[in-house]
Amino acid sequence: MTDAGRERRERVRMQAAQWFAEGRPNAQIAAELRVGLRQVEKWRQAWRQGGAETLRSRGPHRRARLDDAAFARLEAELNRGPAAHGYADDQRWTLGRVAALIKGLFGIDYTLPGVSLLLRRNGWSVQVPGRRAIERDDQAIEVWKRQVWPQVETPRATWAPGSASPTKRVKGSGRPKDAPGPGGGTGPR
Repeated sequence: MTDAGRERRERVRMQAAQWFAEGRPNAQIAAELRVGLRQVEKWRQAWRQGGAETLRSRGPHRRARLDDAAFARLEAELNRGPAAHGYADDQRWTLGRVAALIKGLFGIDYTLPGVSLLLRRNGWSVQVPGRRAIERDDQAIEVWKRQVWPQVETPRATWAPGSASPTKRVKGSGRPKDAPGPGGGTGPR
């Protein structure tokens, strides 16, 4: 929940506390504030025990799991690259790899959506790698296209009536050649 959302909810609870002091019934308060009756009953019980201060927001229900110093350490490790952490097969940070790194460094479990949210909140974005091998040889590719591929490629069939069905091929139009009209046949049946 955002800070603005918490403030809005706190204003609703403070309005309820004011109406509790005026003696309004729970059903009227629930209808006016557009909240559930059971919620208003809980608020009234808390208000009776500790006054309006018990209805104030206590801030986020959970602290940020990685503080700024911890994220700075994570960022430094991410900048070292995946190979430095045992991922030698490719040089990409996946959400699963970042989650495993966080677990290893800080002992904190993150879900994949949680890792994504953490990285986006701290200015990281999804990077799609270019699909080009480091070992790519453009000259060798051109030679292969000119010399090898024409030998491998089967020649295309000439035009013939076709069918979308791979199991029932068309063998012709089905119209006799000597039939009247274009292409033969006697017309619609």
